[in-house]
Amino acid sequence: MSPCPHVEKLPRPQPDPLSDTCLECLAAGTHPVQLRICLECGHVGCCDSSAGRHATGHFTDTGHPVMRSYEPGESWRWCFADGAIV
Repeated sequence: MSPCPHVEKLPRPQPDPLSDTCLECLAAGTHPVQLRICLECGHVGCCDSSAGRHATGHFTDTGHPVMRSYEPGESWRWCFADGAIV
């Protein structure tokens, strides 16, 4: 994993998830392929393999750079700003 200045700026403790699924997919009637949680605000969105790409959309709309997988047994994080696993 590479160093990322955005990780150091994340809130402590990290926010609780705002939902247990991608609400944008739910509203659109689509199915999220994989879920991601924003580590700045707790937004839960679908990954880029989903039709809506709502986790990326959340980054684009808010500038919140770091998310992690919200899938059971996974804990990896991704920084959209750095384009890297952190």
